[in-house]
Amino acid sequence: MLRLPPFEYHAPSNIAEAVALKAELGDSAMYSAGGTDLFPNMKRRQFTPQNLIGLTDLEELRTISEEKSANGLLIGSGVSLSEVAQHAEIRGRFPALAQAAALVSAPQLRNMGTLGGNLCLDTRCNYYNQTFQWRKALGFCLKKEGDTCWVALSSPKCLAVSSSDCAPVVLALNAEFNLAGPEGQRTVAAAEFYKNDGADFLNKTPDELLVSIRLPEHEGWKMNYKKLRRRDSIDFPILGVATALRLESSGSKGATLDCAEIRIVLGAVASAPLR
Repeated sequence: MLRLPPFEYHAPSNIAEAVALKAELGDSAMYSAGGTDLFPNMKRRQFTPQNLIGLTDLEELRTISEEKSANGLLIGSGVSLSEVAQHAEIRGRFPALAQAAALVSAPQLRNMGTLGGNLCLDTRCNYYNQTFQWRKALGFCLKKEGDTCWVALSSPKCLAVSSSDCAPVVLALNAEFNLAGPEGQRTVAAAEFYKNDGADFLNKTPDELLVSIRLPEHEGWKMNYKKLRRRDSIDFPILGVATALRLESSGSKGATLDCAEIRIVLGAVASAPLR
């Protein structure tokens, strides 16, 4: 049985306190929301934080509200994947995101896992997602403690894959991410949040916390998310495809529909979603 390493759990009462705690504790601490990806990684010693800063009780992260400035929806990063999948406004206005959330893993993990956690999901690789002893016997890898990418021996960078289901969708919807850190708050476009490097794949510092996701209105758009995986019950995607399509009427009395704009984003094929 793989056991969690020892750690101290902190329960801040608000976002500012959580960010201050992370700045104070530094590299010895990590944020923890649902923990559905973090805890297995800790058991395999991919992460060994001495402190976990719990986000579960932060109501600020668990709201879904209208975003007037963007004429869209603002979703807190702590909203569970199950709630994203079942929320009437999301299902009606952004069905692709509801589809993606509903396809993550199994119901028990969707109940615990959060939208923010899925968007910040650690990249995955068959040579990395193994026990510490397995990785040590191999000689470790570029992603952690080694100097070789075992997927492609000549590669100068880690090729671990982005396996988030929700990330391709928010890119297709031109979403924005609101971050909070010791230096204050900032907003990053979803397209700029991900970097195509398996070891350094997010455009955020470890001290920064993903607070919320802004979805601009897409009235009249068609959108969808499809997922290919080995087992439909639980697996990460082998391929994820998010599409957003805007049609315009043309011809006599608008009898013809033309494609005015289309966005296609692929997931699970590189270290970042590909648009």
